[in-house]
Amino acid sequence: MEPQETGSQYSRWNERRPDEINIDMSASGTSRIMGIYNRLCTGNLGIALKVSGCLVVLIVIYLIGYVTGYYVHKCK
Repeated sequence: MEPQETGSQYSRWNERRPDEINIDMSASGTSRIMGIYNRLCTGNLGIALKVSGCLVVLIVIYLIGYVTGYYVHKCK
């Protein structure tokens, strides 16, 4: 197994200078997006959001069909 690369780096080569810590900010941005994804798309909340999204899409399709059918079959 290969070790995972971390988002921070510690350097202590020069004892006269204060310790330097370099932080890679790209890793924190990715983890924030993954946290939002995990919260909204998994578990009970994720299932509820998917079901409600499907219901909204079905209602919109039904309304488009109803309005279209009304104007196509309207008596003159």
